[in-house]
Amino acid sequence: MRSRSQFQSHKKSTLLPLVCAAAFFSLLLFGIQSSFFSGRINRKIDLGKEKVQVSDLSPQELRSLAEFQTRVQQCVANRGLGLTAHLVDLCKLTLKFPEGTNSTWYNEQFKVFEPLEYHYDICDAILLWEQYRNMTTVLTREYLDARPDGWLDYAAKRIAQLGADKCYNRTLCEEHLNVLLPAKPPFHSRQFRTCAVVGNSGDLLKTEFGKEIDSHDAVIRDNEAPVNEKYAKYVGLKRDFRLVVRGAARNMIKILKGSNDEVLIIKSVTHKDFNDMIKSIPNPVYLFQGIVLRRGAKGTGMKSIELALSMCDIVDIYGFTVDPGYTEWTRYFSTPRKGHNPLQGRAYYQLLECLGVIRIHSPMRAKRKQDWSDVPSREMINRAHAAALHFKRGPDGQLGQFGSCKVWVYVDPDNSGPISGSSDMSDVRKHSNYSKWETMPFKSIRKEAQDHFKQMEGVSMYKIDGNKLDDLVCVRHSVNSKG
Repeated sequence: MRSRSQFQSHKKSTLLPLVCAAAFFSLLLFGIQSSFFSGRINRKIDLGKEKVQVSDLSPQELRSLAEFQTRVQQCVANRGLGLTAHLVDLCKLTLKFPEGTNSTWYNEQFKVFEPLEYHYDICDAILLWEQYRNMTTVLTREYLDARPDGWLDYAAKRIAQLGADKCYNRTLCEEHLNVLLPAKPPFHSRQFRTCAVVGNSGDLLKTEFGKEIDSHDAVIRDNEAPVNEKYAKYVGLKRDFRLVVRGAARNMIKILKGSNDEVLIIKSVTHKDFNDMIKSIPNPVYLFQGIVLRRGAKGTGMKSIELALSMCDIVDIYGFTVDPGYTEWTRYFSTPRKGHNPLQGRAYYQLLECLGVIRIHSPMRAKRKQDWSDVPSREMINRAHAAALHFKRGPDGQLGQFGSCKVWVYVDPDNSGPISGSSDMSDVRKHSNYSKWETMPFKSIRKEAQDHFKQMEGVSMYKIDGNKLDDLVCVRHSVNSKG
């Protein structure tokens, strides 16, 4: 049995490491703060849009952002194939290409070559891309009904050659849109666990990713990229979704040949000729409804990532040409032609991977074991997102997941609305399963999607066009009506 003096001595020896640890943690936190902010700690950071002072952030929020940014920096160093991330302040960083990188693309407008460094605000970026996980990216009737002047102004923008700048005749505009306008979102957040977004780069011919691509729960392809036995070992055969620009939509019958189930999503506008084709085919066809990006790579490939993120837990990208040394602008199904090294795209895609948005697969990366442990964990991303929300939005950030909702509409649970279609559709379409996503029973979708829907309290979120991230149309459905 210990004596009292022995017990006191043991107690002191036990407390001493704890006291030291607490002191070390305090110094560490002070160091994190000091590394980003010199001078008075309660001044605002010069980031332009912040709604709160640094002193308004808790020590835990500061630590969450600092740890997240450090992990992003380490991730870029490990996965960026020469790219390095340089921290500027709590949110800003710069991605730099190594010396000797060949910038071959010349911007005729500004008379400069493509730069070798790119500046990003990862607080803005994480808010933007995490928002996609809750967004609806298909145009619906409920959105047009809910959006102020949705039918009068916005609907007209989605119809080519309408003959008017507004839908003064709503009946006429509905006739143009009905064939591809679902009443409610046909797809749900977290509906699929894994999705492959397949670009069109000629780099796909360097690695046989076909079986790996087909192993995903859903595959999203772009425009007129062929899917056949000739390219099967490179790009796979699975066909679930295809995002097309207006020019490719003109060839939808040819593009969709061989599949009655592949969903076609038109990126921009519909047209009378499109509608006539839609009425003759068995495939689901919708219009894309997405957020406008403010920086980074743009185009159909990026919109496909947005679409995937709104439906999928894990988004793997293939054929996006993110490796250094790329000298030809080519598609895997066309003749190579001289191109440029797309440095801006490479940098932005690498940033997205290190933000936990996508996972990159390419020839140079295929030569090594893919280990995602250096990408921030979901828990770390959630903590950083909460801190960035407070920092960037101020009091509005404390309103939670609905803080960006500027327009609210409540939908009658007893009125499900019409499915897409028209009375003059062909027998082929009438007797097909084109509306299966719209009529799918809620109980039959993935459990994680059901749970997410309930967590979101039955709210569908849509972006009002423009660059403001915090202006959303939010439509609340009855969770109970979903069973």
